[in-house]
Amino acid sequence: MTIHSESLALALASISPAMLALIGGALAALFMLVIVLLLRGASLRREQAEEASFRAEENEARMAELLKIQAEMQGRIAAMTEVFGARQSELNQTISQRLDGMSQRVSSTITEQTKSTHENLQRLQERLAVIDAAQNNIQTLAKDVVGLQAILSNKQTRGAFGQSRMETIVADGLPMGAYAFQQTLSNGSRPDCTIRMPNGAPPLVIDAKFPLEAWNAIRDAGSPEAGKIAGQQFRRDMEVHIRDISEKYLIQGETQDTAFLFVPSESIFAEIHEHFEPVVQKAHRARIVIVSPSLLMLSIQVIQAVLKDQRMRAQAHLIQGEVAILMDDLSRLDERVRKLQGHFAMAQKDIDMVVTSADKLTKRGARIEALEFEAGSGDAKPARDSEAAAKSVESRTGLLKLRVVDEE
Repeated sequence: MTIHSESLALALASISPAMLALIGGALAALFMLVIVLLLRGASLRREQAEEASFRAEENEARMAELLKIQAEMQGRIAAMTEVFGARQSELNQTISQRLDGMSQRVSSTITEQTKSTHENLQRLQERLAVIDAAQNNIQTLAKDVVGLQAILSNKQTRGAFGQSRMETIVADGLPMGAYAFQQTLSNGSRPDCTIRMPNGAPPLVIDAKFPLEAWNAIRDAGSPEAGKIAGQQFRRDMEVHIRDISEKYLIQGETQDTAFLFVPSESIFAEIHEHFEPVVQKAHRARIVIVSPSLLMLSIQVIQAVLKDQRMRAQAHLIQGEVAILMDDLSRLDERVRKLQGHFAMAQKDIDMVVTSADKLTKRGARIEALEFEAGSGDAKPARDSEAAAKSVESRTGLLKLRVVDEE
């Protein structure tokens, strides 16, 4: 330690005075700088303290405002909690009531469904019994169908069957005189049925000769090749039959330019439109309409409506005449009713006058009942009284009497 002090002293002794002055000035300047920095630090700390105090006051004000808002929010939350509690209780009560009502409805519905199920089961058993009886009838009908098939195997018998069904539909839908069967045309052909159209229009021709042999061949085909051959044969037969109808029955000016080809079965009609569309299109081009029993019935109903409208128009002038006569009768009836009304008014007036006179008589009688006439003067002589002609009038009650005395 002594060695170091000595060495430091030797070093300071070796420094020149100018250097020492320079070092002293530097130290003085450094000291002044430290003092300035300390003063500025104190001022800065004072400003920071003031700013911290201001911020603290501001934070306290904000905290007070937040506490106030928090108190208001707590009050509102409490009110909302109370309202929600009341609403929830009401909702729970409503839900419980609805659940009770729904339970009752479900219970009643289940009871009704159970009752309905029992009734349906009972009806089902009855239907099953009816079905058993119907099955027996179907078996009997199957035997009859076999017999019918045997009958229809004959071409003439089958044609008569289709003809009779068509005639039945036409005869049921149209009045007598509106149609004709097997009527001969100018070319010598005899269509199965002709329907007379209104307003002098040519009749409509209906043909019932459907080629059922080729159709039965399609049904009886045992292989696709045989079915295809039978289908081609049926198509050719239909085209030939359509051409025959067009050439024989569509006569310009004598018949309608459209004719009906009657198919006596709805299923055959549907099969033709489903599998033989070219045949249907060719029939349309030839103005031949293929109709089933239901379509023929509908067409007959339309024709019947047209005929009825034509008859109504033909009788329109008669209806107008009857309406004119009816209006005359109504005019006379109105005139007579007005006269009768005048008579009733006059009779009512006379009755009112009679009632007025009766009221006056009643009032006069009441006044007469309330009065009693005695002898008029005290100096009247008894002899004159005995000789006077006394007149008495009894009242309605029989108690009061009026005496009239003749004086000199």
